[in-house]
Amino acid sequence: MLSQKKISEIVDENYVFASVLYFFGINFYDYSEETLENVCNKKGLNVKSVVRDLENVNQNGPAHNHFLRKLPVDLVIEYLKHSHYVLIKRRLPYIAKLIGELDKNVSPMQLIEDLKWIFPVFVEDFINHVYKEEDTLFNYILQLDKSLKRKLLLSRIYFAIRQAGLHKFADEHELYDEELHGISKITNGYHLDATYPVHLKVILCELRELEHELHIHASIENEILFPKALILEQKVLKQMAETAKWN
Repeated sequence: MLSQKKISEIVDENYVFASVLYFFGINFYDYSEETLENVCNKKGLNVKSVVRDLENVNQNGPAHNHFLRKLPVDLVIEYLKHSHYVLIKRRLPYIAKLIGELDKNVSPMQLIEDLKWIFPVFVEDFINHVYKEEDTLFNYILQLDKSLKRKLLLSRIYFAIRQAGLHKFADEHELYDEELHGISKITNGYHLDATYPVHLKVILCELRELEHELHIHASIENEILFPKALILEQKVLKQMAETAKWN
């Protein structure tokens, strides 16, 4: 039974379990030799709820692209914004905390030192990228959508379209999975060396999963959001041309 296992045994069984424990307020490295039941009793947690979340950890896969393709563009943007929120408010702070509390005096010291330096830089760049994308690209697409729904005057978006429109954003757009290229390189593709401490193995697994999430996120933008936005833009341009005929 999971409840009778030591925290270290649970994390060794599946490194992703460390993140589940974290969101219940359990830092696995602080309670490694205690059983899950004992730790839950100390913290006033319902051990059955914690076990249930641990057992369900692999059952929540990424959203299916075919489902998102059926949604209107404003809801696709809301989905992407929510993904941004989860990454910035939960995933990145969790990984940053794990890296920040790594012992610099254990092997491999160079890798640990590199992670402590490069990950905060990555986080800052990523957050700036996300906020810029929401303020520019997402806002532009929503303006297109509102124009077609007669909730925004065509004149309000005329100049934005004439200044290159979506082509400009497509040229500037960076794939999310490229954001982690430097970290992937210094960790040799998140390789889990048998000699690494459990704490570092958990971090590498989280970084690998983060890259996977960002790859899915990028595919949603490139394969679903951009095509939908291009259709909207063409419709707005057509509507502008038809309006110009009567002026």
